[in-house]
Amino acid sequence: MATSESVSVRVRDVHLSFGSNRVLRGVDLDVPRGATACVIGPSGSGKSTLLRTVNRLIEPDRGDVLLDGRSVRGDDPDALRQRVGMVFQQFNLFPHLSVLRNVTLALRRVRRLGEDEAVAVARAQLELVGLAAKADARPAQLSGGQQQRVAIARALALQPQVMLFDEATSALDPELVKGVLALMADLSAQGMTMIVVTHEMGFAREVADTVAFMDRGVVLEAGEPARIFESAEHPRLRRFLSQVL
Repeated sequence: MATSESVSVRVRDVHLSFGSNRVLRGVDLDVPRGATACVIGPSGSGKSTLLRTVNRLIEPDRGDVLLDGRSVRGDDPDALRQRVGMVFQQFNLFPHLSVLRNVTLALRRVRRLGEDEAVAVARAQLELVGLAAKADARPAQLSGGQQQRVAIARALALQPQVMLFDEATSALDPELVKGVLALMADLSAQGMTMIVVTHEMGFAREVADTVAFMDRGVVLEAGEPARIFESAEHPRLRRFLSQVL
C-alpha cells in the first residue's frame, strides 16, 4: 500500500448529491506522485464531477481530497487551482485575445508576473506544445486540436503540481485527437502527476500507471492497465469493455 508521503492526490470517501441524484457515492482514489491515473466508465458515472472535487470547483458533501497528505478544504480555491491545473472538454479561450494573451492573462492576474516575465513564460509553454509560431493568432484561426493545446499551455504556465484532464479530446474531430493525446503522453513521460478522464481506451492502456473504472458514482475496480483490460474482475467492467474495445 502506498504511504501518504508517496501519494500526490488522495481521494477519500467522497460523496456528492445534486438534490436526490447521488452523483458520487464514496469514491476512493490514490494517485502517486508522478503517476498518471485514467478514469474510465460510462457517461453519467461521475467521472467529471470527481475531477471537479479535486480542485474545488465543486465541494463534496462528505469525504475529503488530500494533496501531498493535506486536505484541500483549508486552501484558498484560487491558490489551489494554481497547484492543480485543469483542461476541459471545451477550450474556453478568450476569442478576442491572441494566443499569447490567452496564456499570459492568468500569469499576470493570478501569479502577478510583470509583462515581460509573463510573455517569456507563455512563449516557453507555447514552444512546448508546438505553437510558438501561432502566438499572435486568434483562437478562431486555429484548429480545434491547436486550441486545446493552447488550453494545455495556459494551464501548464502556472506550473501546477497536478494536471486534470476532463475528456480533453472529446470535442475534437477524430483526426485532431492524436496530436493532443501525444502531448498528454509526453507530459506523463516527463513525470507530471495527472488524472485523466477519458474515453480513449488506447491511451489509458498505453500511458496510464493505473486505471480506475467508475459506474454510478463508485470506483468499482482499479489497477494496472494490463490487469484492467486483460483480466478485469468486476462483471460491470467486463461488460463495459466488451462494448468499447
